[in-house]
Amino acid sequence: MKWKLKPKPNPDLVFSLANALNINVKLAEILVQRGITSFKEAKDFFRPSLDDLHDPFLMKDMEKAVARIETAIADQERILIYGDYDVDGTTSVALLYNYLSEEYSNLATYIPDRYKEGYGISFQGIDFASDNEFSLIIALDCGIKAIDKVAYASEKGIDFIICDHHKPGDEIPKAFAVLNPKRKDCNYPYKELCGCGVGFKLIQGLASTKEIETSHLVSYLDLVATAIAADIVPMTGENRILAYYGLQVINTNPRIGIKALIKSIEKKELTISDVVFIIAPRINAAGRIKHANYAVELLTSSDLEIALEIATSIEEFNIHRKELDKHITEAALLQIIENDEVDRYTTVVYNKEWHKGVIGIVASRLTETYYRPTVVFTESEGKLTASARSVKGFDIYNALDECAEFIEQFGGHKYAAGLTIAPENYEAFKHKFEEVVKNSIDESLLTPEITIDAELDFTDISPKFYRIINQMAPFGPENRKPVFKSSSVRDNGYGKQVGEDKSHLKLTLFQGNPQNSISAIGFSMGDKIDAIVNDFDVIYQIDENTWNGKTSLQLLLKDLK
Repeated sequence: MKWKLKPKPNPDLVFSLANALNINVKLAEILVQRGITSFKEAKDFFRPSLDDLHDPFLMKDMEKAVARIETAIADQERILIYGDYDVDGTTSVALLYNYLSEEYSNLATYIPDRYKEGYGISFQGIDFASDNEFSLIIALDCGIKAIDKVAYASEKGIDFIICDHHKPGDEIPKAFAVLNPKRKDCNYPYKELCGCGVGFKLIQGLASTKEIETSHLVSYLDLVATAIAADIVPMTGENRILAYYGLQVINTNPRIGIKALIKSIEKKELTISDVVFIIAPRINAAGRIKHANYAVELLTSSDLEIALEIATSIEEFNIHRKELDKHITEAALLQIIENDEVDRYTTVVYNKEWHKGVIGIVASRLTETYYRPTVVFTESEGKLTASARSVKGFDIYNALDECAEFIEQFGGHKYAAGLTIAPENYEAFKHKFEEVVKNSIDESLLTPEITIDAELDFTDISPKFYRIINQMAPFGPENRKPVFKSSSVRDNGYGKQVGEDKSHLKLTLFQGNPQNSISAIGFSMGDKIDAIVNDFDVIYQIDENTWNGKTSLQLLLKDLK
């Protein structure tokens, strides 16, 4: 890894903020790096407020969307709440269904089958709506490119409200209302909401017409926080506020479905990281292995016994998902070696037998291994379908757009996308994608980089220092948990490899005085044991370790040299 130390901010601003907040200069340095330079900005950062959420009616088409839903309810129309099969989509559907069903019952939910219908709005879904006399479809976390599908629904007399956050194409579907802060003609102040976040703005708009305060909607934020964490959107602005309050709900009074999912977790307080690695994969496993309806049923359940049954099924799906993930990743890595493609600028692999539900995870694993833009294909319904993942700083969406002549459809973000191609175009796509990336990527992006917030002496580390770092949570993109560097450290001589396969590194480090030592753990760093000689430098995050009932600070190592 490349180590990149953030530039030191203006010292006058740092010292002024340190004095105003009565905190360590290093902490003030980190805050100034994140754009926090005054007592007021620090207060807003450390104490997020619902009052700082934007007026939902600043979003283009919000008035039309709210009015259309109110008309549908007044006229007893059938409303179909339609969403994608991932965490963002299923939480969005559960959010809107739970909100509307408090006062209205002529509702149903629809999640497309990942294997039979694919991503987003499907003709099959619209036929279902038509056959069952739904006159309004509210699509969440999808739909921004469904121009032909929305036109098809219109022919059948069905109105669409689209709530999406994906990048729009040149043309916007002719839906009754399209809520998407990324629309070029939308002046909404915050552009980085996830799909569930856009759904929350919709219920905020619906509530405000009844003069219901946003504070009465906090109980829905466990769903929004889960989606924010899973969709890896920036942890800034509104996302930070929604995630902050959503985490409080998860830790104090989560909905029955989430309570059932986390029942077996022996942890006092869950963090965003726990949501990413514990809650989100289980919700996702339903759509990956069986059907995402399991997730929606779980998240809309009002019966703990039923929720626990669904959660047990979802846990089994997740175990199966892990097995598939491991097997396919191993096969894909072997394919790269056998095809002599280790030194390319891209990874493109394909096997028609690979499970469509886990190719996105496999793409992420391959990106971690070779650190280059990656596309993993499998076969589905006679087509080749793929998940794409990128490296930091490279826009894979734009790269795919340059390969459009070989792609039937694609969509996504800068760092993750999905696409479909005809089988006969596989080799041509693979060649073109390699050519596009080779000609456009800065080669420095092909080496993973870790950004260091500040250099610390071990004397800076204290329980108070750690408490303030923790108050900077929730962490996520653009508000990462701080990473520190310390130079010229030594191990006390008892450093060792730990874990069943000796893959982890356990050290006790000191700087200068051996009496002032601190324990350190480096996961998957066991192979660096030979580097633990004389003085060395470390980069790490500060963490807590509880052992035999005693809690102490420890360093979570990221790298050493």
